[in-house]
Amino acid sequence: MSAGFEDFTRAVTRGATRDAPVAQRFERIAVLGGGPDARLLAALCLAEGAEVTLFSAYGAELSLLAQSSGIGIRGEGPVGTYQVDRDGPSIRTTSELDAAVRDAQAIFLTGPIHKQRTYAMVLADHLHDGQVLVLAPGRSLGAVEAVWMLRIGGCTADVTLVEAQGLPYWYQAEGAGLTLTQAAPMAAATLPRGRADVLEALQPFLSNIQPLDSVLASGFADLSAAVEIPALILGGAGLGAGGPDVPMGGVPLEGNRTFSALIGPEQHEVIHGLAGERRQVAKAFGVRNLPETDDWIATYAGAERGAGARPVPDRQAARQLMRDGVLGSLVPLVSAAQLAGLTAPLTESLICMTDRILGADVAASGRRLETIGISAGDVDQARRIFDTIATGAS
Repeated sequence: MSAGFEDFTRAVTRGATRDAPVAQRFERIAVLGGGPDARLLAALCLAEGAEVTLFSAYGAELSLLAQSSGIGIRGEGPVGTYQVDRDGPSIRTTSELDAAVRDAQAIFLTGPIHKQRTYAMVLADHLHDGQVLVLAPGRSLGAVEAVWMLRIGGCTADVTLVEAQGLPYWYQAEGAGLTLTQAAPMAAATLPRGRADVLEALQPFLSNIQPLDSVLASGFADLSAAVEIPALILGGAGLGAGGPDVPMGGVPLEGNRTFSALIGPEQHEVIHGLAGERRQVAKAFGVRNLPETDDWIATYAGAERGAGARPVPDRQAARQLMRDGVLGSLVPLVSAAQLAGLTAPLTESLICMTDRILGADVAASGRRLETIGISAGDVDQARRIFDTIATGAS
């Protein structure tokens, strides 16, 4: 780790060993992004009585909201219509980033990983002490990467980053509206560690967060890509699917078209192998007590049908899941494995297959330890650097 990054982590995490002066209730929220995940978060925050500002730099996203009657929520969750740019309780939209974050107590960074990276870098000049940045999902080491981006941008404010591994609901978007089903508890941690009051203040909005001790633990708890990518790409006659059997010539009922139904016995075996590699690397970094693999799979696959079922994404959304899975989940694991002197051949194979399917070397831009400030010669040194980042210790 460079001396500059070490100095920065001490500055950005000053006071990490004492209770940070963070409000017990976040009343002013900024949501960066205008996609379905951003609309969901904006609606959840407004439902809890917060003042919500939604920023987007994309005219199409703002136009969709302007032309709608609001963000309609159906299914599970806070059902209703949440007004946008109207009198009374309403989500306020803006295309001015500084205006969106100026008075916000908590700032959600949404969208794919490349957008989260951009937000982290450009926010550096606009943050002040006490603000909270939330990545949901942060995938593996998203908070550490965000701190690195803030440092590159010159930020010295005492901020807290939150890495959560998922949202409270799975969603299916139609226009500006969303149909929701309840998601399982998702791991979450703060950087610096020890700011449990921040997670408590976020609980009304992220009702399913499951606090862990550090972002290193929450990062290894991220099995998202190991579940999502095999489910999305491993099909056809050679591999079965889950869910009920459909007679020849039959059509699956719409209620049975769920993410979990994409996972048959063969995909299940592949995911178990990927989970085993993640568990082995996590152990080398001192992270144990990860979930049982079947429970871990259920967290990211959702229920097979009915309440808690995860919808099957359309092709565009599926390919984005694949990109983000390689960038933010699989590449960090392989990087950590290499540092620990371990191999993760199944994970490496999945990266190669996904790159070929996407027609691009996505892995080249993945989160590697050395590119986010973890320049270490061995796993013990890396653990010490992680501890420095997590605590602000000198």
